[in-house]
Amino acid sequence: MEDHISGIHEECGIVGIMSPTKKALAYDIYFGLFALQHRGQESAGIAVSYDSRKINYYKKMGLVNDVFEEENLKAFPDGNCAIGHVRYSTTGSSNVVNAQPVVFYGRFGRMAVAHNGNIINCDSLKSAMMKKGHVFQSSIDSEVIASLINLNSEENLRDGVLKTCAQLEGAYSLVIMADGKLMAVRDRHGLKPLVMGRRGDDIVFASETCALDSLNAEFVRDIKPGEIVTVDEDMNITSTFMQNIERHSCVFEYVYLARSDSTIDGRSVYDMRYDCGRYLAELYKIEADVVAGVPDSAIVAARAYSETTGLPLVDALSKNRYVGRTFIQPSQSLRENGVRVKLNAIKNNINGKRLILIDDSIVRGTTSKKIIKLLRDCGAKEVHMLIASPVVKYPCFFGVDMDSRDKLIGGYRTEEEICAIIGADSLHYLPIEYLIKACKGKKCDYCAACFDGKYPVDVEKYNCGKFVLEI
Repeated sequence: MEDHISGIHEECGIVGIMSPTKKALAYDIYFGLFALQHRGQESAGIAVSYDSRKINYYKKMGLVNDVFEEENLKAFPDGNCAIGHVRYSTTGSSNVVNAQPVVFYGRFGRMAVAHNGNIINCDSLKSAMMKKGHVFQSSIDSEVIASLINLNSEENLRDGVLKTCAQLEGAYSLVIMADGKLMAVRDRHGLKPLVMGRRGDDIVFASETCALDSLNAEFVRDIKPGEIVTVDEDMNITSTFMQNIERHSCVFEYVYLARSDSTIDGRSVYDMRYDCGRYLAELYKIEADVVAGVPDSAIVAARAYSETTGLPLVDALSKNRYVGRTFIQPSQSLRENGVRVKLNAIKNNINGKRLILIDDSIVRGTTSKKIIKLLRDCGAKEVHMLIASPVVKYPCFFGVDMDSRDKLIGGYRTEEEICAIIGADSLHYLPIEYLIKACKGKKCDYCAACFDGKYPVDVEKYNCGKFVLEI
């Protein structure tokens, strides 16, 4: 995606493991988080439950392998249960106070919560709680979720979680560790992915199946929209469902956010992206010499375009693997600096060539413009851009921070206008009906609000509408 460098920000990644025997679970969580590093690169944290439900935790700003060195992992005690989190700040400032998991003392002793997503009515919930005397240490919605769970858990933890979920509007996948239990929760729309796996007698929850693979865990199933799964100390698994369940899974997970080797709600991300590239080839026949994809998430679509059209697939851009996904950088200046060190053109593959460049999306357009200029400076004769998704026209309020509509290059502009701004010879997008077709589902199964403005909840009711400028 164009704005893996300068536009969109990601959300978070979560992992949880429950085991019938004590073991060094911190190492397992570490590897799970490492597999989910693409979902957040600001901070990382691990919490392990041990002796009489005590919790040992450590979190810090930075990448997983920088936060957790060998001595950090060795310091964790063996435990039966553990959770972990990698973060990008869709809400709350970028500092260690806002790192997760959130760990505190509550009704059931020590409790830890890790969250992926964004609660759009968080401000009103937090304000109401503060008026009743609640205090908060961070500015993240995850702490509000944790406090509500504790407040609502009068009889038992499960009922407290269920009551809390009824108060939340927005997107959330949660792993919760408390009272000798591990709970996995997915919001009633299923906006954020969450899967369950099994490794021997251990039960594993994670944001994506690629994390299960890294732990050699067998995929069991997706957590269903509106489902709360509880694993107790005896490894009994129970399932409870919220009310008013309506599936609207985030289609942008397939477009860009998830790793291509993951599977979401039964659909391979790789296969979906391949089909998008194939549809681009069927829709747009362009006179060109070579085709290339912007690494990493557009490479699959480029391969499909090449194999469908017969045009040679080349590497036009080289990616610096030691630079994080710079769209996650917390400030615009850092993101723009990231463009200069993230990608470089491979001159021999493009010099004098008419190039078709495929990307998964364009958000602000600043990076596409820089990339096209880079390719031309390195000898590309023509640069035709194809996008394996529709025009991003509307902001997201559910964990993918896309700014306000007036900052989106497609918010008020036509394809022709966007093409002129980024400096391409031609520009075409994949129509939304083909995107949904590639997902192998029905339009009503997905939230595609960033493309069509049809949000699964009334965003204006929760003061999100002030960011949605009128057409």
